[in-house]
Amino acid sequence: MNRLHPDTLPTLPADVQRPGFDRRVLQPGIVHLGIGAFARAHTLPITDAAIAATGDTRWGVVGVSLRQPETHDALAPQDGLYTLALRDEAGTRLQVVGSLLALRVAPEDPDAVLQALSAPATRIVSLTITEKGYHAAPDGAADFLARALQRRRAAGQGGITMLSCDNLPSNGQVLRRVVLQRAAALEPGLDAWIDGSCSFPSCMVDRIVPRTTDADRGQVAAALGVQDAWPVVGEPFMDWAIEDRFVAGRPDWTAGGARFVPAAEPFEQLKLRMVNGSHSALAYLGALRGLPTVDRAVADPALRGFADALLRDEVQPTLPPLPGLDLDAYRARLLQRFANPALQHRLLQIAMDGSQKIPQRWLGTVRERLAAGQGIDRLALCVAAWLRFIDGADEQGQALPLDDPLADALRVARRAPDGGLGFAPVFGDLAQTPAFVDAVQRQAGQLARGGVCDALAVLQAAEAGPDGGSTGGRSSG
Repeated sequence: MNRLHPDTLPTLPADVQRPGFDRRVLQPGIVHLGIGAFARAHTLPITDAAIAATGDTRWGVVGVSLRQPETHDALAPQDGLYTLALRDEAGTRLQVVGSLLALRVAPEDPDAVLQALSAPATRIVSLTITEKGYHAAPDGAADFLARALQRRRAAGQGGITMLSCDNLPSNGQVLRRVVLQRAAALEPGLDAWIDGSCSFPSCMVDRIVPRTTDADRGQVAAALGVQDAWPVVGEPFMDWAIEDRFVAGRPDWTAGGARFVPAAEPFEQLKLRMVNGSHSALAYLGALRGLPTVDRAVADPALRGFADALLRDEVQPTLPPLPGLDLDAYRARLLQRFANPALQHRLLQIAMDGSQKIPQRWLGTVRERLAAGQGIDRLALCVAAWLRFIDGADEQGQALPLDDPLADALRVARRAPDGGLGFAPVFGDLAQTPAFVDAVQRQAGQLARGGVCDALAVLQAAEAGPDGGSTGGRSSG
């Protein structure tokens, strides 16, 4: 079978969307660090739409893999082309994305990465490097950015915009902090120049993107009539809220469905606490039950009811106001998205890197509710389920892999008398908060005695109250 390539685009079926611009005149203006599945399913297709709608061909993308060469090795023979498969119950829609012009692999050729970042035409650097990518590392994203900006300053070039697209509160400020910290260590005054010449807008991204499987590759190849070595799969739903602070121009991403907002923080909290928070809750509770995917977890009435009540009664009341947003309708739409059987989003993928995700997804909500004197029973069950997940086996005794940068330390922490609640890198001062410790230990005990089903049943019975009426407080949104 022939390979997906510019030369084979004319042979694709008529219902496959092709790039709506001439790639031969496209120039690189964006460098994307962390060119994994999410970027290729979210930010790059939206860039495609912007280029096609405006005819502005200055926004081609150079993709950088900071660790592994797989994406480069798969897509370089395809001249950067790949397929986005958007799936739901109604079927699959295929789009060939064309804005990715070149790929670099940092460990193989770090100078090529620095050249791309410091090129005069580069005006935006976007990042999807996951939560753990923002920890200081000698060969990490912050180091590459600081050294590239050092080159730009020495060459008399202007500043650029650095746009974090990771699931972190105030992700732009997090990126700014690590870049300025590295720059200050690299050269006196470089941090001040960066702070005065560059911008670090925050943004919120939302699209469910499961890991591509061999079955996905086979289905895409059968539909295209050519082989695509690394397609990506996603849901049709997409959201991207971006602070409009770009020092050297930007594409019109609104053409692809993005929106520019004065402040991203309310949208970040909405995404982290509602979408990511409930995703992680389903991941750990569902994995302990032995379930494989999100749609299977949501199909379980007890788990779906738990997720709905968690969002309605413990998460929604902590969210800042978003004019025009009906939170109850948003919650219903979210659970409908999770139920999409076409995605086959594996719970173990979501369960990865829990030590990096949980502080943003659950613990901010926990702190706010405790400060207001409000209950945290469902959030406490989520924490207890994660701690139980660390032990490495589900309720049937099947192994659960702990894929986490702090895996060894977490296993040690689980053997402590407090069961891991004193693990400061995750829980911080909550370990000294009796209401938190008591709530988690109570739920952990229930999990140990009767498993997930019994723990959910006890919570449901408590919510119903002695007269059968709900005791939970609803938020109207």
